[in-house]
Amino acid sequence: MSFKIQTFDKIAPEGLARFPLDQYEVASEFSSPDAILLRSHSLHDYAFPSSVKAIARAGAGVNNIPISRCTEAGIVVFNTPGANANAVKELVIAGMLLASRKIAQGIAWAQSLKGKGAEVPKLVEKGKSSFVGPEIQGKTLGVIGLGAIGMLVANAGEGLGMRVIGYDPYISIDTAWQLSKYVKKARSLDALLAESDYISIHVPLLDSTRGFIDRSKFAIMKQNVRILNFAREGLINTNDLLEALNSGKVACFVTDFPEESLLGHDKIITIPHLGASTPESETNCAVMAVDQLRNFLENGNIRNSVNFPAADMPRNGGARIIIANKNVPAMVGKITTVLAAQNINIADMINHHRDEIAYNIIDVDGDVTEEQVAGIRNIEGVILVRLLPKQAK
Repeated sequence: MSFKIQTFDKIAPEGLARFPLDQYEVASEFSSPDAILLRSHSLHDYAFPSSVKAIARAGAGVNNIPISRCTEAGIVVFNTPGANANAVKELVIAGMLLASRKIAQGIAWAQSLKGKGAEVPKLVEKGKSSFVGPEIQGKTLGVIGLGAIGMLVANAGEGLGMRVIGYDPYISIDTAWQLSKYVKKARSLDALLAESDYISIHVPLLDSTRGFIDRSKFAIMKQNVRILNFAREGLINTNDLLEALNSGKVACFVTDFPEESLLGHDKIITIPHLGASTPESETNCAVMAVDQLRNFLENGNIRNSVNFPAADMPRNGGARIIIANKNVPAMVGKITTVLAAQNINIADMINHHRDEIAYNIIDVDGDVTEEQVAGIRNIEGVILVRLLPKQAK
């Protein structure tokens, strides 16, 4: 098997090096690529060739990819959650210190003393009282969302001597295992808001979370609370945030999603979207994206897809049939009936579903031809069929 990978954006060479040269061609232009590898390039106006089987985003967000259109076309979309988690965690901790100690404001003020000559030392001593701020040790940090990044932020806060409480009704088992035993579970979101001196938000932007931090939530919070949003723009109601800042309820807001209405406010620190802007993060994302693409193209396994169910099964040496179909009754029976009619013996099989999509991995004894599986493509509701040949010994 050989595959063509079309790249958009600059991908870290450590990731690209994981494509074996004898199996993969990688270039920025192909007329019929098997897969697409990208970072921030928008595909919303892109006409996907019928050859495209998968898209891998070297990063967590997939707003630049038309997910629904990909699903309809049977294109599996991957992202790399957690690959840039440490980089974002470090930026959040920096943001928390900036929110407390007025470091950014102090730096800007110190720069304004240029030209004062010998007066600078005295002016510094006289003016430093304008930048007094509290230490974070002993304060309560509330972390909303305990995914890969939120978990690291919570653990780091505990390591810095903070009392940490977390809220995430959907926390995964893997994350729970990695969470410090000293991080306490909040009884509810409102309980976390009421107890926290610092609040760090780490949830996805969904219909249910859009603007969920609003006037009613600010009313619950402590006076002089400090809030950090390094997750997604749109999670906080901007008008209500400005009202809370102007009233003194919120002492400082830090975000790496600058928008016009937030610029120039003396209690808001806006940072460019630097969460993944480290060489380590870019490498981690590229490596993870490439490994996931290879596992899918070579074995049909799916890990970290945003539109298809997770499915992973070791190869048994024989041919492998990959089938995606609409998640409706009797599909497995129809598929196995076609295989039985071709005297194909199933050695192993998994069937997983996610929303309207079902995904099947079927290992068979020996080899299979395209003609033998052609009947599966004629089954109503089947979205894609791929045949992976028998593995070479």
